Amino acid sequence: MDLFCERAQVPYVVHQATRGEDAQRERARFLAEVRHSSLPDTALLAGVTTVAEWDTALRQLAAVLPDDAPSIVVLDELPWMLEGDPVLEGTLQTVWDRVLSRKPVLLILIGSDLAMMEQLSAYGRPFHERGVEMVLAPLSPSEVMAMTGLPAADAFDAHLITGGLPLICQEWQEGESRTDFLSRALDDPTSPLLVSAERALAAEFPTALQARHVLSVIGSGERTFGTIAAKAGAADRPLPPGSLNPALRTLADKRLIAVDTPLSTHPGDRDRRYRVADPYLRFWLVFLEQGIPEIERGRSRIVVEAVERGWTSWRGRAIEPVVRESLARLLPDDTWPQVREVGGWWPRSNNPEVDLVGADRAPAREVGFVGSIKWHENGTFDRRALAALARDALAVPGADEDTPLVAVSRSGFSVDGLTATYGPEQLMEAWASAA
Repeated sequence: MDLFCERAQVPYVVHQATRGEDAQRERARFLAEVRHSSLPDTALLAGVTTVAEWDTALRQLAAVLPDDAPSIVVLDELPWMLEGDPVLEGTLQTVWDRVLSRKPVLLILIGSDLAMMEQLSAYGRPFHERGVEMVLAPLSPSEVMAMTGLPAADAFDAHLITGGLPLICQEWQEGESRTDFLSRALDDPTSPLLVSAERALAAEFPTALQARHVLSVIGSGERTFGTIAAKAGAADRPLPPGSLNPALRTLADKRLIAVDTPLSTHPGDRDRRYRVADPYLRFWLVFLEQGIPEIERGRSRIVVEAVERGWTSWRGRAIEPVVRESLARLLPDDTWPQVREVGGWWPRSNNPEVDLVGADRAPAREVGFVGSIKWHENGTFDRRALAALARDALAVPGADEDTPLVAVSRSGFSVDGLTATYGPEQLMEAWASAA
């Protein structure tokens, strides 16, 4: 944020809140940052080290803002400031309406808690219709490819590891292989690859231990309500719905988990599947969280070897939502003019599981295609894979013998009979247009 303000070449101040900070000390730090900022007339605040209310602190800020030139004020981690003083929300709105909005100032309010930030502008809240909401998305696979200098297939791998988080992507040296990157990054206990998730989760769940535990269970690979409850419970007692449902709602509200339903001509709300939404966090929960003690002992090699042993299996599942989103961005096209939704399908028994279903809507009125994903390092999509796809496609409600079959493969195709095929380069094109 400092870099953004510096590039704007206007006076600015950035206040970074501290979680759990006493409101009085928070205001004192805020005033100190204003006094030492590039804003004009900060001499007016000489000797002002603390104030009793946020109203006074914000009006002191207004006094040093220029009247005839642009300036920028950034309040970073606003939700933490509101935890220390809930009255601040209304106070900030009042001072904005009466004083700050009369000056050419850009007020930027930042928070990593998306659910709380969205509530700030909800109907009935002080900032309703007073600002423009922006969600800073992580880097796309195409942007990760540009930063790492990797070919498309390897860039998707890098995306699964980094989640598109710029701080982690910056550590990936151009053209560096996955194993070389992991060996180098995990050799440093303070690497962003290792600590970013730990810090984020500590901020998100200071007290909600139940939701944090459920997140770890989902991260370990449990996807159904029943299996999550069984693993999140104690001994022979599954976690009761009265405890699991609020935890799942908390995780969904924070956008830490995604909830998938099977796509077909039959509604599938009863067959929901849960997954960690962020690829990086999913990678961290599976491979890195338990390996932190080894890394801190200087034995990162053990963790890297564990990643390599489980990589193929983990990646095969982790790439599926990325492939579906890629196809959803590519379609509709001339081949599939009616396809607006791309998902997967599974029955309650999970047998068979179909990787790809293209349809006109959810639930579907018409199934456009059924498909399979084979994301192997070596080995093409072959005759055996096609036979399995043709068999499993018949189980999808709305599909029949005439439903077109498609396939996605990391390493090419060695069979005829598919209506469409997609490789890493084609999937990456879906993201290039949005880069």
